[in-house]
Amino acid sequence: MSKVAFVFPGQGSQEVGMGADLIESYSEAREMFRAADGYLDFQLTHLILSGPSGELTKTENTQPALLTVSAVLHALLRNRGIKPDYVAGHSLGEYSALYAAGVFSFEDAVQAVRKRGLLMEAAVPEGQGTMAAVLGMDADQLTEICANVSQEGDPVQTANINCPGQIVISGTVAGVKKASERATEAGARRVVPLSVSGPFHSSLMKPAAEKMRAVLDTCKIQNAVIPVIANSSAQVETGIDEIREHLIEQLYSPVRWTESVERLVDLGVDTFVEVGPGKVLSGLIRKINRKLTVYQVHDVPSLTDVSEKLKERA
Repeated sequence: MSKVAFVFPGQGSQEVGMGADLIESYSEAREMFRAADGYLDFQLTHLILSGPSGELTKTENTQPALLTVSAVLHALLRNRGIKPDYVAGHSLGEYSALYAAGVFSFEDAVQAVRKRGLLMEAAVPEGQGTMAAVLGMDADQLTEICANVSQEGDPVQTANINCPGQIVISGTVAGVKKASERATEAGARRVVPLSVSGPFHSSLMKPAAEKMRAVLDTCKIQNAVIPVIANSSAQVETGIDEIREHLIEQLYSPVRWTESVERLVDLGVDTFVEVGPGKVLSGLIRKINRKLTVYQVHDVPSLTDVSEKLKERA
């Protein structure tokens, strides 16, 4: 029997106005947005709906904003009787997935990702770290290039293994620049510098990871009621201790997204639902395996349409 996975997007999928029609249409949505404002003690909802964009894209604001919208969409799907067999999320999206799996309360999830964003911003002084997307290169070859550059004293490593032919590298500005140049010389089709505030998912995030441990210790973490695929291992996780350790490792380890999708397919998943703003993950999943059915739920019309399609499959 075919199975369904919900997947949740990470940073880069945010936009001013996301979730506006949800707030207008559903009292459950209004209540959750109001609750998020209270948990953070500032008007997150106003920032999401009205911007400015520059403030929304700050890591400490983007993370609770995206999680809130994704959590609201998941709650609305759940209220319609739509439940996944598995969940996964890309980077920040892993927290949305864990909320959906019953690991975190909404309050703990919102507060944890706000603190996560602040720790990530503080881990490396501004202007010293960066990331770049390398297109059209084999992962092993790029990993070797990064290792060689790092041995020369400029740390850089693969950070997001997104899909065949799309890998993000992360590290010091000098390290990313050298690795980008060598990747181009070695045949990469294109290298695209990313507009980010730090070297996320690299060893330079270890100071943030250790402080994140203390944040997670304040959260009431439950065993997952829906199996979760972890970013750092691409394996199923359900237990409290392994979930906590994976979330700490996640900050300085690569997001193994290609392997995560392949793992879900091995487990019998043939339908993926991207729950949250944008279509980034949907595009990656189609590049990984074009035989899969992929839906996006990001507003009222898509919520209604996809809910009906999934009920027909049940």
